[in-house]
Amino acid sequence: VLRHEEFEEGCKASCNGPYDGKWSKTMVGYGPEDNHFVAELTYNYGIGEYRLGNDFLGITLVSSQAVSNAKKMGWPLKEVTTGIFEAEAPGGYKFYLEDKEQLKQDPVLKVTLGVSDLQKSVNYWSNLLGMKIYEKDEEKQRALLGYADNQCKLELKAVGGAVDHGTAFGRIAFSCAKEELPNIEALMKKENQKILTPLVSLDTPGKATVQVIILADPDGHEICFVGDEAFRDLSKVDPNGGKLLDDAMVADNSDKWFAAQKMKKASA
Repeated sequence: VLRHEEFEEGCKASCNGPYDGKWSKTMVGYGPEDNHFVAELTYNYGIGEYRLGNDFLGITLVSSQAVSNAKKMGWPLKEVTTGIFEAEAPGGYKFYLEDKEQLKQDPVLKVTLGVSDLQKSVNYWSNLLGMKIYEKDEEKQRALLGYADNQCKLELKAVGGAVDHGTAFGRIAFSCAKEELPNIEALMKKENQKILTPLVSLDTPGKATVQVIILADPDGHEICFVGDEAFRDLSKVDPNGGKLLDDAMVADNSDKWFAAQKMKKASA
């Protein structure tokens, strides 16, 4: 756990999806956000279940430790190809664990998104957003892209039809120099591309205010670009993050509250 933050109302950039109630976010990763891929886990109080779509196809990690941890805990694993195991998180999200020694750098190898038209998506992410194409396989209808050799990659994989985002509403975020944000916004306007949230400042209680712009690719995948300078301040590892999360989970006690009210948590 790198940091944990609680919010009393919905985010004006829809960071917690289209929900306007109390929510929290927890950043988890193998190291600091400056140089690691980090997952942002959002929790909407009162929402007990989300319907998953085919938009987010999984995260691939290189970690024999993760494989041995799963086996020790009796967590279900399915070997999908030699040395690569599929595991499913409690919410249904897929993780692919490569049974090799964990890399000294970030062990998160790639994030896979479903797309409806591979060429159209590759054009968007490479020509407009400036990602380098590392691999492209027409037969398997997949492409691997990234901003740097030593960073987590983005894999685009055709799903053979329309992309369904379900109700969980995830997004991918990148930090960049603050002065680049207006240029990104101007380019998207010029190219008639979708801007979900024009350049806006977001406050985090007691922490830095960051500037962000949020886009949507041809399949509606949300992409957030955030000003790097303020983000580095905001994203410092909080040594109390784990305790804040534990305290929030104890205070939430929502399962007992719903049971006492004879209500079920709402499905999104």
